[in-house]
Amino acid sequence: MLHSLHTCRYWILYALFSFTIIFGVHHEWVNAYIQLIMMFIGINIILSSSLNIINGYMGEFSCGHAGFMAVGAYVTSVLNVWLFASDRVFGPAVLSGNWILLLFPLTLLIGGLAAAFAGLLVAIPSFNTRGDYLAIITLAVNYIVKSSIENIQTIGGARGFMGMRKVVNAMGDVWDIPWMMIFVLIFTGFSVWVIWRFVSSTYGKGIIAIREDEIAAEIMSVNTQQMKITAFMLSSGLAGIAGGLFAHVLGYINPGSFTIMKSTEIMVMVYLGGMGSLSGSVISAVFFTILLELLRPLQVIKWVVIPLMLILLMMFRPEGIMGNREIRDFFPGKRK
Repeated sequence: MLHSLHTCRYWILYALFSFTIIFGVHHEWVNAYIQLIMMFIGINIILSSSLNIINGYMGEFSCGHAGFMAVGAYVTSVLNVWLFASDRVFGPAVLSGNWILLLFPLTLLIGGLAAAFAGLLVAIPSFNTRGDYLAIITLAVNYIVKSSIENIQTIGGARGFMGMRKVVNAMGDVWDIPWMMIFVLIFTGFSVWVIWRFVSSTYGKGIIAIREDEIAAEIMSVNTQQMKITAFMLSSGLAGIAGGLFAHVLGYINPGSFTIMKSTEIMVMVYLGGMGSLSGSVISAVFFTILLELLRPLQVIKWVVIPLMLILLMMFRPEGIMGNREIRDFFPGKRK
């Protein structure tokens, strides 16, 4: 009962926070650049939190998260351009713009589902591999996805894919409301809630048991293979949803957006926030996104500064900002 009350309270606070942002954006109190940063923060929260399922809670080492993000980005983008925009490849729009607000969340979920099935490329080999070997597999999957997209000319190949801006503009024609901001806020809150419910469930305890000792977990009747499949598919699926949002916020994507460098950014957020800490993933995503923008004038040099920060973090605080704790752990009276 208390858990339900706390969950309800968090949802009310998040709804008030989201309403305040939407109200400010609608009345143009927040400029376009700040809006873009806020949407990137939401997307990065989904990415860091979803990777934390694998690298934090389950104790595996995945370094190809951008590949699953790419699957979701392309599947969602192709569906939406085919359905709602006139395109030289796909022809005229299949449906009128009246359907876009109803079907956009569905296409995002379809993109997430496609990414979840792509996660099986990692989940199945993970049955017999761990550590460095699994890292190599995830890295290979990232390159497989990127190279495959580059060789599919129907969706632009290496040149990239565009047309999502038409879809977003069509959204804006409905009641003149910042719909992309609304969708980012909704799916960010939804993703964090799903991950929290998952890690608090029996499945969540199972993947934590795998992290502590996989052999002992099997002895205690934990179905480790089923747990790994579930964890990898959930993590990959949420990354796919983040990819779909990312594509529509930018309005253009190409395979170069989903390289190992993007996977590295996501890993930095996970380790910065703390392994096995959902609160840490949220905090680090906010901090890291703002930091990237502050360092943008440095261009290439920022990729000297960011790894240096990661080295210093590993030296002086290897557990990250939050360690494996959550915000509520700092308030003993709120734990129940």
